Amino acid sequence: MTNKSTKKKLNLADYGIEMWDEDKIRSFRKTLLAWYDKQKRDLPWRRSKNPYHIWVSEIMLQQTQVITVIPYYERFLEWFPTIEDLAKADEEKLLKAWEGLGYYSRVRNMQAAAQQVMTEFGGHFPRTYTEILSLKGIGPYTAGAIASIAFDLPEPAVDGNVMRVMARLFEVDYDIGLPQHRKIFQAIMEELIDPERPGDFNQALMDLGTDIEGPKNPRPEESPVRFFSAAYLNGTMDKYPIKAPKKKPKPLFFQAFVIENEKGEYLLEKNEESGLLSGFWSFPLIETQVQAEQLSLLEEPSQTELPLSSAKELFQARYDLLPDWEEDRTFAKVQHTFSHQKWQVELIKGNIEKKELTETPSLKWVSPKDFSSYPFATPQKKMWHTVKESKQSE
Repeated sequence: MTNKSTKKKLNLADYGIEMWDEDKIRSFRKTLLAWYDKQKRDLPWRRSKNPYHIWVSEIMLQQTQVITVIPYYERFLEWFPTIEDLAKADEEKLLKAWEGLGYYSRVRNMQAAAQQVMTEFGGHFPRTYTEILSLKGIGPYTAGAIASIAFDLPEPAVDGNVMRVMARLFEVDYDIGLPQHRKIFQAIMEELIDPERPGDFNQALMDLGTDIEGPKNPRPEESPVRFFSAAYLNGTMDKYPIKAPKKKPKPLFFQAFVIENEKGEYLLEKNEESGLLSGFWSFPLIETQVQAEQLSLLEEPSQTELPLSSAKELFQARYDLLPDWEEDRTFAKVQHTFSHQKWQVELIKGNIEKKELTETPSLKWVSPKDFSSYPFATPQKKMWHTVKESKQSE
């Protein structure tokens, strides 16, 4: 069964790419798949044709190494064994399951897609590329991976790793980082994909692109398809793929308030705003207003931070609390880099003898022994680690 789009086929010659003849394409498929059959990794999601399992693994593997994903994958399926379980999951449990993987919009999109499957497809995962692509948060790469691996449809799964391999095979002079160029690599893959074993073909290229032909320290002399590679044969491996450098993440400064009550509980706040880290708990945070373009004019970035006295006053006004500030307590600054932001967090310690706080669903006193029940993003984990280290050194 095939599920090819009816859109007009891209003429690769218009982009300076000469496609191989059928004999060479068949030889390439045979060589690649023979290598994969011998070298493929034994991964838990490769033991299943269940589209739900494959979907979970593919979303987790985006921007995350395989060794990191395995325990997350196994726990996720233990907590949410079916699409229906995912569709009905409590948000905090969902975020806890994803805690540490980052890019939390992905798991929220997965839940929205699971709800789509329940309402639009009668609880059965869709079986065509177009229908899979219609699910929330699933793009062409993930749709291609699921369609080919779970349903044996000859659909390419084109991600950065695959584009890297294709760029070297054909010396593609187009930036793989620009979305408008993806169609070129998609068209190449539509010609090359093995119609009999599309899932294995896609996974073989993924393995090749993440290891032997990885972005760092590639080993082209070990590539099973090196003699098909124009870049290898022409000595231009260092030129391909073409990719402009990423923009530096925007620096942001925060002050975090580590407030402890007489019971040894800490004040935690849930981020109710949409966007980055929505739904996660942390020490109360106040962002200082810093324009990134101003940083180059300052010798010391710390000059941009809100004065300590002003920060405390703002905290007191916002939370209607009057802590006994530990004026002499200092912590190492906490730093964390997201794909587009670089956080620098200063910790400020204060104590409250009595619970002068009306707790709400998004503001609570929490004992450290209960922290594991709350979803913490990596910045909060780093902050808590810094606080614990400070306590141990007292």
